[in-house]
Amino acid sequence: MDPKADVLVNSDLPYGHILCHEKWRTSSLLQALKGVKILFEKELGVADFHLPSQMRLLYVSECDIIAGNGYKRKLVRYRNASSSFQELVLVERTQLSEQYFSALQRFVVFDLGLSLLPVSGQTEASQLITQIVHGEGRDNPFRRKTSGQLLDSVTVISVQQIPGVGRVKALTLMQNFSSLKEISNASPAELEPIVGEGSAQQIHSFFHRNLITGHWGII
Repeated sequence: MDPKADVLVNSDLPYGHILCHEKWRTSSLLQALKGVKILFEKELGVADFHLPSQMRLLYVSECDIIAGNGYKRKLVRYRNASSSFQELVLVERTQLSEQYFSALQRFVVFDLGLSLLPVSGQTEASQLITQIVHGEGRDNPFRRKTSGQLLDSVTVISVQQIPGVGRVKALTLMQNFSSLKEISNASPAELEPIVGEGSAQQIHSFFHRNLITGHWGII
């Protein structure tokens, strides 16, 4: 790797910039990016993109999912790569990939402990990347914040997928539990003082029903 590129890969990027693997140069994802300066590099390791605020991103396409379990090995390498970056996984959730999605999100979120956001395709992914890049320098909603406990906005979005849980309850849960896994392991008695009796039963039933059936309706 070129020494200058090595500095970019292992350091934070300037505001408004992303570092992108060369294979994405002609993609519709990059063509749809607005107001973002793109730097290309052939050797980014497993990641597809490096973003400001020490964030890196791996993109799992519909084709990757349908092709078999090869993407899982890539995800494990992504998780195991030694770095101080915050890892985010974007996954194409389409009609063709829907049948595999619940197993994939369980693997990514619960087995690997990574943050996952579903996208309909590269255009939506480019909008998300633009939002993250332009959020830097202000209050970037995708940056991890420490205030006694870790608040991860990606995880808050995940918690909001639970029936009966809106943004306020999601934030309240994340202030009392450090991870999605802790919420899933909590008993109704532990949840009730935080979200009320009705929501506590909904949350507990949601996780335990999905644990039995193997279907996870969360990000």
